[in-house]
Amino acid sequence: MSSLLIVFALLSFQTTPAQAQSRTRTPAAQGITAEARLDAIVASRSAVQAGLGLSMFAGTYVRTGIVGAVGGTNGGGIDGRIDLFARFHLDPFRQSRWGPYGGGGLSARFDRGERTRPLVLVFAGVDGPVKNGLTTSFEAGLGGGARIGVILRRGVAERR
Repeated sequence: MSSLLIVFALLSFQTTPAQAQSRTRTPAAQGITAEARLDAIVASRSAVQAGLGLSMFAGTYVRTGIVGAVGGTNGGGIDGRIDLFARFHLDPFRQSRWGPYGGGGLSARFDRGERTRPLVLVFAGVDGPVKNGLTTSFEAGLGGGARIGVILRRGVAERR
């Protein structure tokens, strides 16, 4: 399964935007965006995790990325995860104050004494308005249990 995660990561980061999708490429579209997040995973082995991630422009509507997170479980142990994802934005040009998105990918959870578990990840979220160069997003999904997250990303006024 680890080789599958590596292949997905390489494919995700090798994508390039099609010229038909965008006539001009803004600085936000060309770069990598950092994010910080706090997630609760509700499952038989529930956890609260803090994470850092990177997202990359993969077309007008799509962002690909990776997140690494670590936190504590309901059994008092330390738990971590790595997510590889693609996110599809329904409002990539920030025409509305709040912009919905959905996505999916692969995830792996690590726990001391437990076997690493490969997981399928699916989620939906909403990006908030940009203030002081940052945007807050709220996400809910499935991947090793029910997930709820709050994300803080770098943002620009004209793009998501």
